[in-house]
Amino acid sequence: MSSVLKPTGDSSDTSPSVSEIGSSGGDAQPLSQDIAFEMLSCKRRRDVLHYLRQHGGDAELRPLSRQIAAWENDVPVEAVTYEERARVYTALRQGHLPKLDGCDIVEYDANRGTVTLTERASNLDVYLDVVPHDDISWSAYYTGLGGLSVAFAAFTLADTFPFGLLPAGGGALIVGVLLLGSAVAHRLYERRMRVGGDGQPPG
Repeated sequence: MSSVLKPTGDSSDTSPSVSEIGSSGGDAQPLSQDIAFEMLSCKRRRDVLHYLRQHGGDAELRPLSRQIAAWENDVPVEAVTYEERARVYTALRQGHLPKLDGCDIVEYDANRGTVTLTERASNLDVYLDVVPHDDISWSAYYTGLGGLSVAFAAFTLADTFPFGLLPAGGGALIVGVLLLGSAVAHRLYERRMRVGGDGQPPG
């Protein structure tokens, strides 16, 4: 569950567009919300950011492409085939990295095969909360929890059976426990789904 970004793109998006890459002297356009969403709509680009954050912000293209191929095929890095790595390598080199570089999210040196996160990449943090396709948002969850809490309080005040059997303050304690448990679960979920955290990338 989450509340910000729902991925819409797939990993096959590789062609740069004028709206994403600065065309005047190589200067990147301001990182607007539309550009941020467009950059993050593709899982491969999110995987690039995940890998870079795991490795201190710097990476070489070959090991980067090998690791992303391993994530995509759900195999250890050592088991990645040449063809699997080559497909990711080509897509990153020709499409995804130039896009990220054009928006000044990374610095990509095609000749050296190196990639480095820029300071602007930190502006993406607010958009990096990924919602899995089979999940619901936290806003929807808390709306439902709030409705249940109000109904619970109303039944308790009306002394409706079996709510009227609760001791004084019992209803408030139950609601408080539910809210605390939800907040803890939300916090753990955010840590697990954070781009750049441990393990495989989310979403």
